[in-house]
Formats: sequence, structure tokens, C-alpha cells
Amino acid sequence: DDVETQEHYKSRWRSIWIMYLTMFLSSVGFSIVIMSVWPYLQKIDPTADASFLGWIIASYSIGQMVASPLFGLWSNYRPRREPLVVSTAVSVAANCLYAYVHAPHSHNKYYMLTARALVGFGAGNVAVVRSYIAGATSLTERTSAMANTSACQAVGFILGPVFQTCFTLIGEEGVTWKLIHLELNMYTAPVLFGALLGVINIILIFAIFREHRVDDLGRQCKSVNSEGEENDVVDQDAEGNIDHVAVVALNFLFFVILFVFAVFETIATPLTMDMYSWTRKEAVFYNGVILSVVGVESVIVFMVVKILSKRTGERAILHGGLLIVLVGFFILLPWGKKLPNIQWQEIKNNSIPRTTSIETLVPFWSLQAVQLPSNQTEPVGCPITQSWCRNTPMIYLAQYLSSDVLIGLGYPVCNVMSYTLYSKILGPKPQGVYMGWLTASGSGARILGPVFVSQVYTHLGPRWAFSLICGVVVLSLLVLEIVYKRLIAFSVRYGRMQE
Repeated sequence: DDVETQEHYKSRWRSIWIMYLTMFLSSVGFSIVIMSVWPYLQKIDPTADASFLGWIIASYSIGQMVASPLFGLWSNYRPRREPLVVSTAVSVAANCLYAYVHAPHSHNKYYMLTARALVGFGAGNVAVVRSYIAGATSLTERTSAMANTSACQAVGFILGPVFQTCFTLIGEEGVTWKLIHLELNMYTAPVLFGALLGVINIILIFAIFREHRVDDLGRQCKSVNSEGEENDVVDQDAEGNIDHVAVVALNFLFFVILFVFAVFETIATPLTMDMYSWTRKEAVFYNGVILSVVGVESVIVFMVVKILSKRTGERAILHGGLLIVLVGFFILLPWGKKLPNIQWQEIKNNSIPRTTSIETLVPFWSLQAVQLPSNQTEPVGCPITQSWCRNTPMIYLAQYLSSDVLIGLGYPVCNVMSYTLYSKILGPKPQGVYMGWLTASGSGARILGPVFVSQVYTHLGPRWAFSLICGVVVLSLLVLEIVYKRLIAFSVRYGRMQE
């Protein structure tokens, strides 16, 4: 009677696919407007400056950080459909608000900040998604399902900017629907498209999604969340305590992994502009291409990891992933003799005071439309205001590209493995709150990464910035060594299963 019926199996996997879709849509919601936030902000509220843009970018992660544990807690005690539908509805409403931030007569930038924070709040549902997938898969299915989830998230991040680019064809003016004061242009069309996707998602959750739960061996169990639909075996394996040392260690590792990636994303534009004398436009374009390639690389890695982990186990792969990331940042340390080109021009004619805040605080996607007055040429090279430019050797393009490839390889490996190990350690207990904390630590890392870069890189230069990152990764490798033996599945720990 424990054996799963074909019907249950099909229904369970249909529900998991709906979760994959939810994950994909929540990351599209983040990345679909990223490139146009800055020009839109300038258009609706001329009082907004670059540092305020930094806050708007960060507000998404702050919203997600606050919401994740809350939705996680909710999903532990109630049917998961509730937090999923509510969070998606919040995102839909927030996207509609974003489309109307031009309407009020003042304080428009604060409406925009609110809209992005609420989109992030709605994206707190990834904790619910991950905890559902953890509970609805057996140990043997888990790595593969977690890899698929992360791949859907990655594809969402890659496709968001692609959708955005298609919408630029509408142009800045677009069309206005007078009756409801709606301006449909290249800035509002993407969010309205995001809202439409959210509505479709809600319909699918009602139509197809069902609560399912299986134990580590894949036998059906009674779910805390089911509305009395299933009268399955109650799970006897939930006795025993969760290993909290392992839980805290993995939260720390996950924080480091996302922190390092946020730093890598944020630094791409300022670094390449300083080192290779690229203009803003070149930096945005080339780095956009590089990040897209890294995105595609990571999706391939997600697929390979699923096969590889069956042979070597998750812990070894996490270890390997961290080592690859360490090498990736180590390569970025400046070794040579040649110094970067110094930007003298602005001192002579003082034409453009170059502010470091915009280049460093804001990830490159939002720089796409930082336009310069047409009569001035943009000074390129390493600004003299960054004193390290005069004595730090340049990082060669080959170094930068190799580092991109390695980080694009190591990051997705670490990402999937930390989620998989985490869900296995938590075992049969409801995982909502714990997954919420994991998501929150990731969001915290995404907030602190750009801040770290803007301070350390600007004032002390790449040698300090990348040495510190290497130090942090070495520390995380040590933590992994210490807890290595504890990172085992709950049911293995209590002797109910062999590894």
C-alpha cells in the first residue's frame, strides 16, 4: 500500500513542473526590467540620482529577504497553494503599479522603489517552491529536481533581458490608452507582460497543482498541507532532530556563493571600463554578451551535474565547485607589469566629473541607457580619482575571460549542490521555514555584494577586492571541511537508508 500508483506519480510530477514554471516566472520578473530601470527612473523623476538607483536594484532582494521566511512558515502549516497564489498575486499587482509610476505628480521614484520591493516580496515564493520540491521527491530524484529548478531560474534570468530587448521596438513613446491612463511603451510593456505571465501562473496553480509528499525512499506519506484529499500512510520517519550545525554551515556556504556571484556581476562593467578603456556602451554590450554565454554555460552545467552527482555524491561536487570559483577569482589578481590607461582628460578640461557611484553601485544591465551629452566625448580608462590606478598593473583580457568561464562553471555547481544537500539534511520534516532562511541568506548576499564592490574596489582596487574574495572562499572551503561528515541525508543519519 506504500507503493506509488502510476496516477499519483503522474500527478506528483505535473505539480513539480508547475513549480519549475513558477521559479522561471519569478526570475523573469526580476530580470525583465533590469536594463531599463535607470532610463525609466530618469524619465519619470529627474530628482533621482545613481545612488537611489542602487536602492531600487537592492529593494527587490530586500523584499525577497523579508518575505521568504514568512511564506516558508505559511507553507508549513497550510496548503501550499495559498502562499503560492498570494505571492504571485502580489507580484502581478506590483508589476501593474510599476507600469503606473509615471502617473502621480510627485515622489514618483518612491512609487518605483515600492513597486520593485513588492515584486521582490512576491518572489519570496521560491522558498515555498523549493520546499515543495524537496518534499515531493525521493532522495534519488532530489538532485535532478533541484538542478531543474535552478536551471529554470537561470533560464529566466537569461530570457528576461531578451524579452526586454524585444519590447524596445515599441519605443519610448509607445501608445497611450487614455481611458485608464495607461502608457504602453518600452518601459511598461515588459512589466505588463510579466503581470500576464503571473496571471497564467495562478490559473495553472489552481488547475493542475496538487499537494504531494513522499518520503526519502519515494513512498507516499500524508502531507501536513493536504486538504484531506489523500489518506496515505503517515510518515513514521520524521522522528529525530535536524542537524542544526549542518544547516547553519550550509546557510553560510550559500551566502558566500551568492555573494561572490553578485560581486562578479556587479564588477564586470567598472572593471572592464577601467582596464580596457571601454566606453559605457561597449562595456554594457560586451559584458552583456559574456554574461549571456555564462548563462548558457550554467544551464549546461546544471544538466551535467545531475548525472555527475550520482557517481561522486553531492559533497564532493560542492567542494569541487568552490575550488573552481577560488581559481576563477585568483586568476583575476593583477600580476603583470603593464599599467592600465589613466584617464587624464577630465583633469585637463574638466568636462565630465566622473562619479564612481553609478559605475560601481549599479550592475551593468541598468547602465544601458546612461547617455552622455552629444557634444562631449566620454573619457575612457582608469579614472585618476581612483588612486590605485597609478600603481596597480592591469588585468589582461585573457585573465578576465578565463575567470568568467571558471566562475560560470563553479557557481551553478555550488548553487545546486547547496540546495540539494540542504533539503536532504532537513529530511521528512516540513521545510518551508528552513528554505525561507536559505533564500533570505541568498538575498542578503545579493544586497551586500554590490555594496562591498563599490567600496573596496573603488577605494583599494582590484588587488584588494579579489584577495578578500579569495579569502572568503578559502574560509568557506574550511567550513565545508569541518562539517563534511555531517552533510548527509536525514534518513541516512538515522540509519534508515544507506548512502
